[in-house]
Amino acid sequence: MTSVNIFVILFTMEWEISYYNDTLQQEIMSLPIGMQARYIHLTRRMLEYGPNLGMPHTRAMGDGLFELRLKSK
Repeated sequence: MTSVNIFVILFTMEWEISYYNDTLQQEIMSLPIGMQARYIHLTRRMLEYGPNLGMPHTRAMGDGLFELRLKSK
């Protein structure tokens, strides 16, 4: 997708989240409800803006891998 105005041309990139295996997805959905909500919120942001949301949300681990740092009340 491309956005254009008189000052700048922005190209947006589509991001994808890949899981190591199906068990991991099941474990994520077994987290407490507050952590699930935070996970969903942050992964939606990652799909839109990319994996590097910055601390305290994500942390680069190297080779394009990012740690998603969840916390809730």
